[in-house]
Amino acid sequence: MFNLTFKAFTAFTLTALAAFAFAGAPADKAVTEKLKAALDNPAMGLKVGSVSTSEIPGMYEVQFEAGPMVYATGNGQYFILGDLFQVSDGQYVNLAEKRRDAERVARLAEVDTADMIVFPATGERRAYISVFTDITCFYCQKLHKEVPELNKRGIEVRYLAYPRGGVDSEGYRQLVGAWCAPNQQDALTRLKNKESVPIKQCDDNPVAEQYQIGQELGVRGTPAMVTESGQMIPGYQSADQLMVTLGLD
Repeated sequence: MFNLTFKAFTAFTLTALAAFAFAGAPADKAVTEKLKAALDNPAMGLKVGSVSTSEIPGMYEVQFEAGPMVYATGNGQYFILGDLFQVSDGQYVNLAEKRRDAERVARLAEVDTADMIVFPATGERRAYISVFTDITCFYCQKLHKEVPELNKRGIEVRYLAYPRGGVDSEGYRQLVGAWCAPNQQDALTRLKNKESVPIKQCDDNPVAEQYQIGQELGVRGTPAMVTESGQMIPGYQSADQLMVTLGLD
């Protein structure tokens, strides 16, 4: 039953995509207003932020403010929460994830690298990764030990703070200490090595803001790496594995 259903679904998706090559344009005003009227739900904290055309004729991408993106019919009576796939040359392409990749690139471009703790590449930079990190996370500590090797291979590592326990946790205070330290690189390294470091607090640190950005981008654990193209890499990878992932092996 599943195979038949899936084949039918992929066949429909491919046909729909062929018939509707352009997608992502803002929906006309009448459709937008109709979908807002149908899908806005103050009781659940859901408010439609934007409405765009999708790859499937008659379906629209509806982005809720501070909420998920769904695919909805033009009258708003039905919507689908989930990813849309395209079948291309026998491969399944996650179009929803590609959209999220673009959103990650745009959002991270708004963050000044001066507000990150950056470990630059040695010599010519071949690529960079943005890493949401925590002090107390074992795999964050393990990944940090790979940073010198990544730097040698031309990879710049840009750290953003993501205290897993939230803004009232010990991990948050430690991250603030790293960002407020005179030598941020040294403080972060020593904290991840479980060394004793004076924890200085300062008011103009970006830790809470970066934690919020991570939540917006779908970070659910650390480390969470984002490539230049916006691809999210959850969890730990060794330097060798990362070079393969980045296409630089």
